[in-house]
Amino acid sequence: MALSLAIAAPAAYALAYFKVRGAGIVLFAILISQMIPGIVVANALYTAYNDLGLLNSIPGLILADSAHGIPFAILIIRAFMNGLPASVIEAARVDGAGHFRAFWSIVLPLSRNSLITAGLFTFLFAWSDFLFALTLTTTEAVRPVTLGIFQYIGAYVNDWSSVMATAVLASIPAIILLVAAQKYIAAGTTGGAVK
Repeated sequence: MALSLAIAAPAAYALAYFKVRGAGIVLFAILISQMIPGIVVANALYTAYNDLGLLNSIPGLILADSAHGIPFAILIIRAFMNGLPASVIEAARVDGAGHFRAFWSIVLPLSRNSLITAGLFTFLFAWSDFLFALTLTTTEAVRPVTLGIFQYIGAYVNDWSSVMATAVLASIPAIILLVAAQKYIAAGTTGGAVK
């Protein structure tokens, strides 16, 4: 989640405030990248991870899930940043702030709702990830909850009560985070809707 936001927030700022040729094409490519089937990405990652020695590792899964959440986070954060008044950033620039200082001191604090929203959705993508976990882990050394439940079903088909109990327990962290950040999510998802 933190890795996704660390990449997505500056990218969203650049796409929102820098007038660059081809920004529309970049945004279109980001949107199209969300439509690529996950199995295509997972198969390509398997080959690359095998060459890099990242198979069956927690950093490998974190990297895959973080990279998968970056395009969505860019779209959410950029939409919110487009709704921020340009006069606030211009005032910071007049006061001598550079682009980085304006981004760090002005835009990021004002974009808190969108950052929390994008971070939570990225966390939920990673927490419920099944495809990357199944493809990029071939041993039992690294096993996320979703993959553990899947493999438990294969071994003990008749014990559905245990499967459902495990699924409920696995959803508790996500529920707690969503309830705690409920007002930020509502503000973050609607913040970039109207300029």
